[in-house]
Amino acid sequence: MDILQGNQHASPEDFYNSLRDKLEDHHDFPEDYLFKFIIPTDQLKLTEIYRVFDGIKFTLGNRESKNGKYTACNINAFVLDVNQVINIYKEVAKIEGVILL
Repeated sequence: MDILQGNQHASPEDFYNSLRDKLEDHHDFPEDYLFKFIIPTDQLKLTEIYRVFDGIKFTLGNRESKNGKYTACNINAFVLDVNQVINIYKEVAKIEGVILL
């Protein structure tokens, strides 16, 4: 997943630094944090995402697009700090075809 696609940041480092600043300004960790992803509809892709959340308490909701080509994946996870949120995004970004929201 190219995190710079449609993004004003010049590098992944800039993107994650900006994300860190926004998370620190708007969240009071530890707390539940809602992760949102769009993926091509594929059970293996969902399984890869779920593996990133192993050992973390989470609830999920998935919804397929009208034509069934894509799935919106919402995961509400209890995270301890900003670093954990960023590490999860970095791991999910490694999965081909995933769009981070």
